Amino acid sequence: MARLEDEFRALIERPDDAAPVVPGGFGSDGSDDEEDFGGGDGYGYGDEPIPIAKPVTDYDVVIDALSPGSIANVRQIAQRMVDAGFGRECAEAYAAARRSFVDESVARLGVRPRTAQEVHASPWEKLEFDIARWIPAFNMVFRILIPSERRLCDRVFDGLAPFGDLAFIAAVRTQALQLISFGDAISASSRAPERLFRVVDMYEAVRDILPDLDPVFSDPYSAALRAEVSAVCNTLGSSIKGIFMELENLIRRDPARVAAPGGGIHPITRYVMNYLRAACGSRQTLEEVMEGDFGANGGAAVAVDPDRPTSSLAVHIAWIMDVLHKNLDTKSQIYRDPSLACIFLMNNGKYIIQKVTDSELGVLLGDDWIKQMTTRVRRWSMDYQRTTWGKVTTVLQTGGPGVGALPTKAMLQKLRMFNTYFEEIYAAQSEWVIADDQLRVDIRAAVEDSVMPVYASLIAKLKSSPETGCDLYIKYTPEDVEAHIQNLFEGATK
Repeated sequence: MARLEDEFRALIERPDDAAPVVPGGFGSDGSDDEEDFGGGDGYGYGDEPIPIAKPVTDYDVVIDALSPGSIANVRQIAQRMVDAGFGRECAEAYAAARRSFVDESVARLGVRPRTAQEVHASPWEKLEFDIARWIPAFNMVFRILIPSERRLCDRVFDGLAPFGDLAFIAAVRTQALQLISFGDAISASSRAPERLFRVVDMYEAVRDILPDLDPVFSDPYSAALRAEVSAVCNTLGSSIKGIFMELENLIRRDPARVAAPGGGIHPITRYVMNYLRAACGSRQTLEEVMEGDFGANGGAAVAVDPDRPTSSLAVHIAWIMDVLHKNLDTKSQIYRDPSLACIFLMNNGKYIIQKVTDSELGVLLGDDWIKQMTTRVRRWSMDYQRTTWGKVTTVLQTGGPGVGALPTKAMLQKLRMFNTYFEEIYAAQSEWVIADDQLRVDIRAAVEDSVMPVYASLIAKLKSSPETGCDLYIKYTPEDVEAHIQNLFEGATK
């Protein structure tokens, strides 16, 4: 029986004629014209590196590792061994022979075993590179290699159950678990926000493959491996949720120590809004994850209601926006000048609205949220008008109809006070910044509407005063004041 087993293994390992290969894939011969994606970093057995295979985009491929003639010969020996009561030994011999092919095939894909400790200790730049290799390798193994091994095993052990199932799972389990363990290690590693997009890519790769695994892992012996793939899909989904939670923590921890120059847009606002906009590029996947489905729909995309601002993802993003708003409110308190604090809040609020309205964030957050945010910006604008220009317009008041005319001396005193206030405001606020062009126009227009009528009225009354020499005290004409207002909020560099 030992001689028969040796013959059995020899036929599997060295078939009598070459079998077809996957173009650019597992069957590459390592010749000089083969593209090496590893930059000399092929992972081999012994001293010889194994060339890394070219990428494959069409997964509708089956590898016929043995020719029909070889399969017939191997099938006859398998039948004889099973009939003699050596079915388990036959399965073990088959698995040992095929395992070397599976191991080398995976090595050609540029992936190698990595412990969880190695993954956790690796810099993110290195892990991004590893993930870029892992995703196509995962697809190649679970869409081509393993189904091909199942097909071959079923042909060799046709009618010899359960030995074919035992042989199949023994041949592919090690490399399959190696790929799965990398996904688990990534899921359990740091949940820094910048990792979201690569983890989403991994999740989608695993989720999309789940429906195709059912016919491959249909027997009791391979069901556990199918469950492992489903489990890594769950852990990657949980990792995505955890990354969103870490984004909240990052916003909360962002210190309120350094003020944005001129009340401009804070870096945390830019980061969070651009991050969320980019995340919405994977909105369907994020909806699925936040709902807790984790690929439960068999890989089918979750239907996204375009008018549903109450989904789990929408609620989560609304919560992140609330955390950001509270953080910005705290940062506004750094400014000693309440007017500058209002400018800061207006700038950041307007930026948030822009990023929401021209992306899918607007759909997720809804019109009511946008209206509420717009109302906040309007309130900050009114607060700015009151804190900055309230005292200016008050000092310019000269009384309404039916009120006795102010003495010229009193009007000149008001003019001197206005000049002092206005020069102080202009010196400071010409270096402040309002980033949005339309908001800057609107704020300037509001300042003009509140200041220019009362200032022009005061100047007109002074010019019509019977006392001589009043013109000498007029430092700014109404046109001068208007021109100065138009130069506000340009920033220190302009």
